[in-house]
Amino acid sequence: MNHPDMQALGGTVNARIGKVYMSLSKAHKKAADYVLSNVFRSATMSIDELANAVGISVATANRFARALGFEGYPQFRAELVCGFEAMLAPIDNLRSEVQRPATSTEIIAGSLNEDLANLEATRRGLDPELCNQAVKMILNAERIYIVGYGASAYLGGLMAHSLDPFCNTVQSTIGTGGPSAVARQLFKYTERDLVIGISFPRYAEDVVTILRQVREKNVQILALTDAPSSPLAALADITLYAQTRRHFSPNSEGAALCLIEAICSAVAHQAKAPVHAASEMTKFVLPWLYQEPNATTRKSLASEIKSIDDNRPA
Repeated sequence: MNHPDMQALGGTVNARIGKVYMSLSKAHKKAADYVLSNVFRSATMSIDELANAVGISVATANRFARALGFEGYPQFRAELVCGFEAMLAPIDNLRSEVQRPATSTEIIAGSLNEDLANLEATRRGLDPELCNQAVKMILNAERIYIVGYGASAYLGGLMAHSLDPFCNTVQSTIGTGGPSAVARQLFKYTERDLVIGISFPRYAEDVVTILRQVREKNVQILALTDAPSSPLAALADITLYAQTRRHFSPNSEGAALCLIEAICSAVAHQAKAPVHAASEMTKFVLPWLYQEPNATTRKSLASEIKSIDDNRPA
């Protein structure tokens, strides 16, 4: 059975079924029961798919839609989709794309072209003042927590990895015990700290909830998302946008990652003694970095590190 919120999204269809249910034929009741128990799944289905799932003919599925007062199945599905548009758009795009004849090379090239277009749109949309403020927020924060779920959790982990040499404390949600465990950590955050929220369509409710909570504590928020209409934008002090459109998936994580890497590059450029920080980090993790068992290589590396140390700020 669906969550009550799912039932509410299928509102008009559910109401129509409720009004005529007792007068429906046995086959139509079977279809009605399936739709009521699988609102979202039904909204994603073509008439053939629904008929197969219910175990009825395509003609019966079309008559079921008319029995509810619709002209036919397309109108029934259009009504069922209402409220799910943002969530179903990637599925409909995928359905259209997989039906289009194309070679693997054409798909790969097309995907790369999508990302090139995304990156160009992202670059054109950069606001110099917002970029400067975002970098300052990162460098001035005592602690940074990067919040993202789903694919954005991995993006947050990569961002934390890149920022780590230049910031005192950077954490991300990846590998944590879930939103409530993150909330326990963020409860301790103050206006001297920074929370970076990452979410793209389809937006993660947990990210929005956490940002609402930290906003009440006057913690600074930097959002990385796709558009001013994103729920993150209304909660953040500063928002930077990446266009992430893609036909075969809800988002282009590649375009989002490029924005993140660009931000981290700007942070490295503006950080105090970034070369020294990077060299110290490298020296510390050196035992875990693979090196050729060659005396000349080790001597050259030691010489490079000594040169960096000799030129470090006093």
